[in-house]
Amino acid sequence: MVRIDDFFIASNSVSNIPEEEYQKVNVLIDAFEAVSRITYQSLYIIDYSKKNFLYVSNNPMFLCGHTAQEVKELGYMFYLNHIPEQEQTMLTEINAAGFNFYENVPVDEKIKCTISYDFHLVNGRKKMLVNHKLTPVLLTKNGRIWLAACIVSLSTHTAPGHVAIRKTGQTTLWEYSLKNHCWKENEEIILAERGKDILSLSAQGYTMNEIADRLCIALDTIKFHKRKIFDRLQVKNIAEALSFATNYKLL
Repeated sequence: MVRIDDFFIASNSVSNIPEEEYQKVNVLIDAFEAVSRITYQSLYIIDYSKKNFLYVSNNPMFLCGHTAQEVKELGYMFYLNHIPEQEQTMLTEINAAGFNFYENVPVDEKIKCTISYDFHLVNGRKKMLVNHKLTPVLLTKNGRIWLAACIVSLSTHTAPGHVAIRKTGQTTLWEYSLKNHCWKENEEIILAERGKDILSLSAQGYTMNEIADRLCIALDTIKFHKRKIFDRLQVKNIAEALSFATNYKLL
């Protein structure tokens, strides 16, 4: 049985944050609130000092029928109420593996790292696979994560997992194997310019025939490039490809 304390580890223990420091983060919360108004994605902020949620946006995807205030008050109990028990165990492993990874990252680079993974949210009989990204926002003087920003969007996969850490400005990523319980460095996915053109035009609603006309290439060439994109991103259709490319900033 997973407990709330299982989501926190000693190596990132944060305490004694003065109340005046919390007054300073109101500007940060206001910024998150503004961003939440222009995206369908759900945003929230984890406070590793008070072990709760500092902010939760009103966007309904993450709320599972609750209000944002209710989710904020539930804090990590929300996870225990709305994530399948088996995946709760997965999340605690990812959490520990992520913090162990961060311990080996220089303090000035921690803020550049983002960890991403997929899990199900359960609301009554409804079950939705989401992608969850977490990145540090404020660190303590000794480099521990005090506040972390989280963004929740629809997953492009069909099963939970798919754990990866990306660092801004690097063309490599680190993928975590839930089977072997270890990190492995891999090359980041990079789309060719032709693939980006096809995805961008698809996002604008153009058909394959229309894309072929605009790019002055044969329809069969468009089909060839689309198959390459699907294989590269490990998706089944153009909607999943667009979601993946958007989620991971490939366009």
